[in-house]
Amino acid sequence: MDKKNYTTKEKNSPPPEGCPQGGVVLYDITATINNIPIIRNFVENLPYNPALSRLTKGKRKEGILSEVLFWQQVHKRKFYKIDFDRQRIIGNYIVDFYVKTLGLVIEIDGNSHDNKAEYHAKRQLYLENLGLKVYRIQDIDVKKNLSFVMMALEKYIVEEYGEKPPRPSDTPPKE
Repeated sequence: MDKKNYTTKEKNSPPPEGCPQGGVVLYDITATINNIPIIRNFVENLPYNPALSRLTKGKRKEGILSEVLFWQQVHKRKFYKIDFDRQRIIGNYIVDFYVKTLGLVIEIDGNSHDNKAEYHAKRQLYLENLGLKVYRIQDIDVKKNLSFVMMALEKYIVEEYGEKPPRPSDTPPKE
């Protein structure tokens, strides 16, 4: 096996098609948060509109305060060694932040998002149909309580991408 970080989970049932014999499933771990492995959810072959690349450079230089503050917390893998992209082109849209290994879009909603509910709903549906998850943060929260924003993002990533411990066989499934 290569040097990637993997974890295994034993299964008592026959292995699903494509899984190794013995029912062992390998999960590629992209990070660990509070001793919980965060499972990679890379979405391949995302559409890209190169005509937007000049616009993304301008948006990065523009420096919207809440985006700059958030970027200072996550760039250079400062947030649990997770790699974030800023102003990433996906299809005909530019998202505020993108975590490639998780297939996670992070949007900071501020004044530029006001009165555009229909546009943003259409945009979010498009992103979700590509297999991405969209996490929204309010601009004012970044400016007023950045530590809360970062804790909420941490909690979201653990809930959505954290390895779930196996349920004991004598407990009923959650409904």
